[in-house]
Amino acid sequence: MTTPQSTREKFCDELLDYARRHPEQAACARSMMRFVADTPDCFYRTHASGHITSSAWLLSPDGNRALLTLHRKLGKWLQLGGHADGDTETLRAAIREAQEESGISGIVPVSTEIFDVDIHRIPMHPQTNEAEHWHYDVRYLLRAPHDHFCISPESCALRWFTHTELLSPSFPVDESVRRLAEKATLYNKQMSLT
Repeated sequence: MTTPQSTREKFCDELLDYARRHPEQAACARSMMRFVADTPDCFYRTHASGHITSSAWLLSPDGNRALLTLHRKLGKWLQLGGHADGDTETLRAAIREAQEESGISGIVPVSTEIFDVDIHRIPMHPQTNEAEHWHYDVRYLLRAPHDHFCISPESCALRWFTHTELLSPSFPVDESVRRLAEKATLYNKQMSLT
């Protein structure tokens, strides 16, 4: 169940590249690298204290909206994503999770580079007996071929949000979701200049 060292080294190299491109998040990326280096089974949810997860900032075909889920267990609007479940190719895991949670096939990466990283606590869930643990979440910028979705059992709802809506101070989203919306807005601006 342990992950081969070469696979973990490749993932750490990707995190190091992310830290160079985003110095404001270098400390988070380094913490994730230490966790990966010290935890042979980090890609498996059976590692009780924490594990690697993969998320998708899923853009609409025009790039102006993102699909968020009202997460059933956490009761928050979040990006699509979930457990790597042993898959050391975190981009592939992010695409898989986005497709499973949205019912949208044909999702493609906008870039193969890591788009964002976040380490966050998942509280104990009394109904499932799941203990408190940490998610070491790596996020990718993906694009949907269309905007029709299906709601999976993991969600109470799905909805396309404009980045402007998500950046509104009155909109109730986590700071990391707001950061993803800011990055996507910046990406769209850069693309319109090319």
